[in-house]
Amino acid sequence: MKKNIAVVFGGDSSEFVVSVKSSINVYQSIDSNIYNVWKVQMKGLDWDVFENEQIIAPIDKEDFSFVRNGEKIKFDFAYITIHGTPGEDGKLQGYLDMVKIPYSTCGVYSSALTFNKYFCSNYLRNFDVPIAKSLRLFKGDLVDADQLIETLGLPLFVKPNAGGSSFGVTKVKEKGQLLEALESAMKESHDILIEQFIDGKEFTCGLVKLSDQELIFPITEVIPQNEFFDFEAKYTVGKTDEITPARISPELTQKVQQLSSRIYDLCDCSGIVRIDFILKDNEFYFLEVNTTPGMTATSFVPQQIAAMDRKLGDILGLIIEDKLK
Repeated sequence: MKKNIAVVFGGDSSEFVVSVKSSINVYQSIDSNIYNVWKVQMKGLDWDVFENEQIIAPIDKEDFSFVRNGEKIKFDFAYITIHGTPGEDGKLQGYLDMVKIPYSTCGVYSSALTFNKYFCSNYLRNFDVPIAKSLRLFKGDLVDADQLIETLGLPLFVKPNAGGSSFGVTKVKEKGQLLEALESAMKESHDILIEQFIDGKEFTCGLVKLSDQELIFPITEVIPQNEFFDFEAKYTVGKTDEITPARISPELTQKVQQLSSRIYDLCDCSGIVRIDFILKDNEFYFLEVNTTPGMTATSFVPQQIAAMDRKLGDILGLIIEDKLK
């Protein structure tokens, strides 16, 4: 009998629209000859099963099931494509653990750690992972602009401490821009990260570790036309050159892949993860771990899998089967 797979999307952050696009590609990639694949949208307390863009049933939160034509259908597995809360910060993972449904991503603690940029960066510093200097501020904190600039220099980045897709991120090049940047970041998160600017090129590495194999994907070199890899650069055709495999030496490729693998293990990751870096003077500086990375047709991970001459659906199938063991 076919297993019932929920492709879970939506969420409660600004990344909702990106999640919808990711879910479409994942839904289409999972082999429907092997699995019964369903779309499940979560938005606040509304959890619904969709078919042909229409709601066909609400989710019973008691056991993550739904009823169709009088038949109760219980999910065997959840493929999470929510970017942001509650699918990337550990909340959904905790619920699924409680109802004993396996899922595609990192567990509760790993998701919570990696979603909080400040916590994750300071945790990894203990293991000598190269990372830019940063400070954390909360709403209501008094801001000494001169002290911040003296500590971190200019330019610097202001970003939400919990969030993705570059919502609320500003590259601050002069003191007068700081207040507006802080206000923008605070709209996305109750706390913000102010980070030293590392002048280098951006690279990203996707990978997944299964019980019997490790797949580290080819590196992508990211060349935005904008000041940095902001939301427009990420999701507007022609605004960024994305080169896979990256134009770096075999030695540097191996270095960043090994560092990515080490960070994956240190953060106790699971499922497909993408890790971002800045390369300066042959040193890769850690930026962040993405535990539910974009999976749209043009996102980095699908590009990297294609560069390996592999199909996304095959990789997703490996993850599903590994988690169902």
